[in-house]
Amino acid sequence: MDLTERFLKYVSYDTQSAEDAGTTPSTAKQMTFAEVLKQELIAEGLDDVELDSQGYLYATLPGNTQRTVPTIGFIAHMDTSPDASGANVKPRIVRNYDGGDIELSQGIVSSPKQFPELLAHKGEDLIVTDGTTLLGADDKAGIAEIVQAMVYLKEHPEVEHGTIRIGFNPDEEIGLGAHHFDVERFGCQFAYTMDGSEVGELEFENFNAASAKITIHGRSVHPGYAKGKMVNAARIATELVQMLPQDETPETTEGYEGFFHLTGISGGCQEAQLSFIIRDHDREIFELRKAQMQRLTEQVNQRYGEGTVTLQLSDQYYNMREQLADKMYIIDIAKQAISEAGVTPQVQPIRGGTDGAQLSFRGLPCPNVFAGGINFHGPYEFVPIPSMEKAMQTVVNICRITAEQLGQ
Repeated sequence: MDLTERFLKYVSYDTQSAEDAGTTPSTAKQMTFAEVLKQELIAEGLDDVELDSQGYLYATLPGNTQRTVPTIGFIAHMDTSPDASGANVKPRIVRNYDGGDIELSQGIVSSPKQFPELLAHKGEDLIVTDGTTLLGADDKAGIAEIVQAMVYLKEHPEVEHGTIRIGFNPDEEIGLGAHHFDVERFGCQFAYTMDGSEVGELEFENFNAASAKITIHGRSVHPGYAKGKMVNAARIATELVQMLPQDETPETTEGYEGFFHLTGISGGCQEAQLSFIIRDHDREIFELRKAQMQRLTEQVNQRYGEGTVTLQLSDQYYNMREQLADKMYIIDIAKQAISEAGVTPQVQPIRGGTDGAQLSFRGLPCPNVFAGGINFHGPYEFVPIPSMEKAMQTVVNICRITAEQLGQ
């Protein structure tokens, strides 16, 4: 089975995760896919293949060198996003893409006018959707690349490497992928998540992240007799939103710029709810953003009465750079591996989170490497086959370079 065949097999399984399920994995279909992967890893001759009751799958490729080499790992997630259907995915290969529009299905077109990133892959073979589901390159491309790299290393014993561990987890898309990952069992000095996007991407900085849940308690009175009595929770909610900086939202920021993102608003006169996520790469500014949210709610309470607004702030994850700053050799190995795969490394911050961020704070330094997919979480998702091949070669190169540079 080659890399493309492996990927097409994987996306045939619906592994969509579900928020607020209260179970791990959040959906039984993720476990179904994990069982398939488990049997495949056994058939490919990997050692220590283990699938735990929560859907975490681990395996080992033993080292083939007499030198002492750090055990390293590669990680990818099995679930797909709840944002779009992952059922009955019908991928299609567009051969030698000509740079024009791609009709996914009747009336649904992937065009470089809306997605100029397509033009960077003119002349390549692309795997696209039929316009009704996501593709699942996020992150089944990563899984396929890791497995194919392990197969390649088994078939090419001349490539020297230490012990390699692989781990596939559920529920990354709902922020829970690293929660039950057994770092001690994984037993690695460092690892890489294969969960980036465009070819060449290498990421070791991500947002610091918090969630903010605001409840506004109003007082409903007949509008004809409401003067001096009504407290309209819905109107106060919109007022509070307007108090935040209007140029610090996802749609107005890029790069290292942080934001306040309103993710939900609901309610009426009697009660209303606001949901925000707060993001910033700089830990100090991140803390200031949380303090600003607290200060605004206090101002509203001063205006409308104590207890009108309640705020629940919860930190979600932190910038992994804090854990990697004194271990930049891990990044240097990845840069060299990407370059030797014939790609220019594109080091950039993640405007989001990754399982690797949480794992880094649990003692497993874990930057993120490209898997090749583009336009995640919707029907316009696609993956260039050459990008997957270069990602697979990058995994092989990391294994070899680690043995060359860190072996003793």
